Amino acid sequence: MYLTRFRVNIARSGARYLLSSPQRLHAGVLASFPGLPSDPAVRPRILWRLDHGARADVRLYVVSPDRPDLTHLVEQAGWPTLAEPDAPGWESRHYQPFLSRLAKGDHWSFRLTANPVHSIRRKDGEPTKRTAHVSPRHQLGWLLKQRERHGFDLLPGVAPDDQDPLQRYAVVVHDRRDLAFRKRPEDPAPATEEKSKDRPNKPVTLTTTVFSGRLEVTDPDALRNALTQGIGRGKAYGCGLLTLAPEGQAG
Repeated sequence: MYLTRFRVNIARSGARYLLSSPQRLHAGVLASFPGLPSDPAVRPRILWRLDHGARADVRLYVVSPDRPDLTHLVEQAGWPTLAEPDAPGWESRHYQPFLSRLAKGDHWSFRLTANPVHSIRRKDGEPTKRTAHVSPRHQLGWLLKQRERHGFDLLPGVAPDDQDPLQRYAVVVHDRRDLAFRKRPEDPAPATEEKSKDRPNKPVTLTTTVFSGRLEVTDPDALRNALTQGIGRGKAYGCGLLTLAPEGQAG
């Protein structure tokens, strides 16, 4: 497994073109892996996420079974004239040594961009419909439901006895984005979970949010699976990638 970081040069028109559609960036990420199967059913899981820092600081993170070649992204959306053989414009590190060190009881800072959704039925007899959570409190409620399955718990926050979960846990829910874009016939099909009955050129809407905070490892194997396979839906569109960092640092 590899964890890759790439800094996006948002001053370039190619970068703005990619950032304008998760589908385009999804295709750009997949193009980093020669020989990748076209069938999503047999394609290995590749996770990616965009982190928006300061105004000009946008970073792309990728977790993948194989080391990617991001040369095309450097040429389109990076700093190609600064690239050198030992610093080609991105950084890839072996992920397995870190994953193998995870232990029950460890504390980490974390960051996750997710697509928190739930299924509702507007009236009896109708099929359920998947709907996005839009308020920070409901989005955090979604994250709390993921804890046991994915091998972590949220650490106490500034007011651990408070009835408000936004105060009870060491997590900040922020940077909600309501995305709208179209699937294009020339783009590779997204992951199986996203295919459903969507038609090419059909409008796609997606609500994403960022969770930043502190967690405790409760099940290392389950957490390793979450780190490499993702959490929740929307993985083809930049959701689901959880990353960890030492406490006090950004995940």
